[in-house]
Amino acid sequence: MKKNRLAWTTCLLIAIFFIASCGGAQLKKDQSKASRNLGEAYLKDQNYTSALRELLEAEKLYSDDHILHNYLGLAYRHKGKPDLAIEHYKKSLKLKHDYAPARNNLGTAYFDKKDWDSAIACYKEVAENLLYATPHYPLYNLGRAFYEKKEYSLSEKYYLAALEQEPEYAVALQGLGRTYIAMGRITEAVTALESAVKKIPEFAIAYLARSIDYHANTKRPMVPITKQLNLPREHLWLLRLKKSLEN
Repeated sequence: MKKNRLAWTTCLLIAIFFIASCGGAQLKKDQSKASRNLGEAYLKDQNYTSALRELLEAEKLYSDDHILHNYLGLAYRHKGKPDLAIEHYKKSLKLKHDYAPARNNLGTAYFDKKDWDSAIACYKEVAENLLYATPHYPLYNLGRAFYEKKEYSLSEKYYLAALEQEPEYAVALQGLGRTYIAMGRITEAVTALESAVKKIPEFAIAYLARSIDYHANTKRPMVPITKQLNLPREHLWLLRLKKSLEN
């Protein structure tokens, strides 16, 4: 009888300990998520130091979180630590192989390191994911990567694909214009860049920068690529700068 009572007592204590352990684990997981959410908010505010602090605290509490490691990758990237960013993007993908945001961000980390081929492999995988809600992002990134490889026909292909998905995506128009300049297709470059400027007037600065770059590399007149821009009054100084460049 005493042996049975002892056995039951032992089982009860083990059960209580197990329940307490599970409860403690869930509490840590909840606390980790709270820190992760705060870290995400800091990322959105571009307060990367505070974001990293909160995300590292979240990792101490619970590390098997693919979203957390993606955020850590973003924080490290913005802190100028691409290798640490890559490490955490890979951890995110190890926990959830089909997590497209981490795959796209991994591509961007490789892009930062000028590892164009690794970046392209990541971007292609994301672009081919039919469930990814914003395919114009990886398509745009593919355009950028192929531009850096000087494979301008492929760069054009992917910029156009990005614009087919999202016609209002002005940065893709800007990239397309840059590619057309490199290909010597100046009329098409002007059309693309002017469309980008109309959507985002601040791109006029980039427009002029591309004009200067084209002129410096080809020694051709700048007039064909510095046509009159329809800019708001606050950007009229750009027109004066443009005219001075043409002289």
